Amino acid sequence: MRITAVTCVKNEGPFLLEWIAFNRLIGVSDFLFYSNDCTDGTDRLLDALADRGILRHLPNPAQGRNYQMEALKDAARQDIVTGADWVWIADVDEFLNIHAGDHTIPALIAACGDPQAISVTFQFFANDGVETFADVPVIGQFTRSHNPDIWCGETAIEVKSLVRQDFPLQYFGAHRPFHKTGKSRAQPSWTDGSGRPVQHKFLVAANPRRIRKFPAAGARAHATLNHYALRSLDSYLVKNDRGDVNRENRAFDDTYWRERNDPAWQDLSIHRYLPGLQAALDDLKSDPEIARLHDEAVGLHLARRDALLAQPDYREMQAQLRAAPALPPQESALIAELGLEPPA
Repeated sequence: MRITAVTCVKNEGPFLLEWIAFNRLIGVSDFLFYSNDCTDGTDRLLDALADRGILRHLPNPAQGRNYQMEALKDAARQDIVTGADWVWIADVDEFLNIHAGDHTIPALIAACGDPQAISVTFQFFANDGVETFADVPVIGQFTRSHNPDIWCGETAIEVKSLVRQDFPLQYFGAHRPFHKTGKSRAQPSWTDGSGRPVQHKFLVAANPRRIRKFPAAGARAHATLNHYALRSLDSYLVKNDRGDVNRENRAFDDTYWRERNDPAWQDLSIHRYLPGLQAALDDLKSDPEIARLHDEAVGLHLARRDALLAQPDYREMQAQLRAAPALPPQESALIAELGLEPPA
């Protein structure tokens, strides 16, 4: 089975090898990477991996700010995508944790009844007090998340989607495909991560915001999408800089951090992959140039952290995140409204 993963990256160098090795373990056969404006060696590492036939690396074709959608539009025309049996669109901080069978994508597809699309629900993993970047697998470092069925008081949680080759595609979205419509067109077969048909409103994208979530309860029997959006505090500062290169004299909003830093639930299920992942990483790094370029990316990541922390506003941001309560803002507001004491 040919499964192509498509992703867009900017300054993700230290995390590339883990994501590639992990996805190869679960059955991804081909990779299409788009990169833009990298300053940490991401592009050089991707070029070296492409030279070895491990992936395809293209410059992001976006002319404006809509990098992901422009890349996905281009990807839909690439032979590595059109020739695939399945396409998996995800970011490099997202790991498809498969509970079915032998824990691979083919096992997930079989468990869901071989539909034309499978949308798997996010689970957001907290920073949980990890401050310092460590060059070890992310999936082994971060083990706590929100209650899987409730996030920030919402029972509907976003998804990412696997798409079969015969899906009646209109275009790829970052979270789900959109399909051609018309009276003569049958609706595609489409399930959640438990093999249940997705809700009709989700199926037909029946709202102006092009719906990309549905209720999470019961949706993860066969797979969960582990999202490590925060990682270490070091890496989060660098990530914030990546999206906002000039922070001087600007207030920092910690909402994104607080919404994803709820450590109420421990989930170790993805650790089943760690032995195989470490072996796969060792194999990739057995190539001296790949190992050197990975180490270079790690060094540049840490150097950027140090440069940021030389700035007063980033030191203030670091202190603010350290002090932020481990409750989503919505939950804190509800506790205050009820006149209750927040948990210690």
